[in-house]
Amino acid sequence: MPRRHIRVTGAPEAPLRAALTALRTELGVAGSFPPEALAEAERAATLPSYDSHDSYDATDIPFFTLDPPASTDLDQAMHLSRQGTGYRVRYAIADVAAFVVPSGALDREAHRRVTTLYFPDLRIPLHPESLSEGAASLLPDRDRPAVLWTIDLDEEGRTLAVDVRRALVRSRAKLDYARVQREIDAGTAEEPLALLKEIGELRERQEVERGGISLSVPEQEIIERDHAHGHAYELAYRAPYPADGWNAQISLLTGIAAADLMLAGGTGVLRTLPTAPDGAVGRLRRTAHALHIDWPHHISYASLVRSLDPRSPQHAAFLQECTTLLRGAGYTVFRDGNLPGIATHSAVAAPYTHCTAPLRRLADRYASEICLATAAGRPVPDWVLTALDTLPARMAEGTRRAGTVERECVDIVEAALLKDRVGEEFDGWVVDVQERRPAVGTVQLESPAVIGRIEGADPLPLGERLRVRLTQASWQAAPGAAKVRFAPA
Repeated sequence: MPRRHIRVTGAPEAPLRAALTALRTELGVAGSFPPEALAEAERAATLPSYDSHDSYDATDIPFFTLDPPASTDLDQAMHLSRQGTGYRVRYAIADVAAFVVPSGALDREAHRRVTTLYFPDLRIPLHPESLSEGAASLLPDRDRPAVLWTIDLDEEGRTLAVDVRRALVRSRAKLDYARVQREIDAGTAEEPLALLKEIGELRERQEVERGGISLSVPEQEIIERDHAHGHAYELAYRAPYPADGWNAQISLLTGIAAADLMLAGGTGVLRTLPTAPDGAVGRLRRTAHALHIDWPHHISYASLVRSLDPRSPQHAAFLQECTTLLRGAGYTVFRDGNLPGIATHSAVAAPYTHCTAPLRRLADRYASEICLATAAGRPVPDWVLTALDTLPARMAEGTRRAGTVERECVDIVEAALLKDRVGEEFDGWVVDVQERRPAVGTVQLESPAVIGRIEGADPLPLGERLRVRLTQASWQAAPGAAKVRFAPA
């Protein structure tokens, strides 16, 4: 999933949508699947390999999904209940391995794509829609194969016991965040849904105790309007609901449980993130200063983030920039009991793995298979071990591609916002300066909250306020080239 959520409205032929279409062509992003992969997906959708997975029937459990309203690629479904003085979390994950034959055409294409790519106007899926939005998706009122996690928690939300197995499940309802928040706030939610808040808040307290941090990153919406003199663009933020965070805690809980299971078994793939370097944190401090966010030196980054209100435009912009501290994350493989030197994800503050979004991320399918084998006391399947050593490089390549898409989309959107303001002056702060070219750096505007490249004749005053002039705002610039440029005024 993207770190920064951007959505564009407007007709497909409108200039900004056309620019995004051109970007996909320039980046060589494949929209269509090879015929042999499509044919294999169609066959698998008709005859998934349920029988070979020793599934048990869990269709009597009333699962529900929680996603944005328009989503149909549903990776997860949950059911929450009380268990003694604690809780039981049942979390069903789409069983992609029930449809994808190892080394087949569909598998090869998934290894080429690695992740679903998110553009502001559409997404390019990892798997064909016949699977990702059809036979493998946990859509309501349909029997589906799943990897079913059962996690028992104590009264404080700490994990007591974990079980994972294959199952046949049946979701009863497709819910969205706004509806869930309304029902929970009104006190009308039935217990399995009402417990989302109770368990979510307990897990958030556990996160604070661990020293972890979750970013409540707002969605940016670019609204395209027709005017007499052409198209104009406005920027709006949609702050996440508390239910977004509670839902994320269920996913984090499962990722932590999966990592612990793999470490106990001696073979696995973790999502790891070292502590952010001082330079990256320093740049973020300058960004906070530019956006008038008070960050005293005795306040930790985690404490600051938890104090922010994503409904505030300045706070929303800062939370977007906080995602830069996640850029050092990678995948760490280990096997045969040789545990890795670094096994933790610094933002989670615990060992963690990706395992809850296999329809949209390649590594999750492998993590699920390792956990299923370990929990059952069986050897990890050969097809998993064969791919394991090359998986980090494959995921790194896919993550870089997704990062390029995200950066280019942000640049195009910011150029659209400023396209009619070339020559205007703005108040900004210099948040970064190139070491070997001190007259070149990055400026954060106070309003609108745009970040852009700045070039001057003299060294730039790092961390200081600067009046700047917009010299370029062009979304036609080639990928990798700056689309928004400033100069000292």
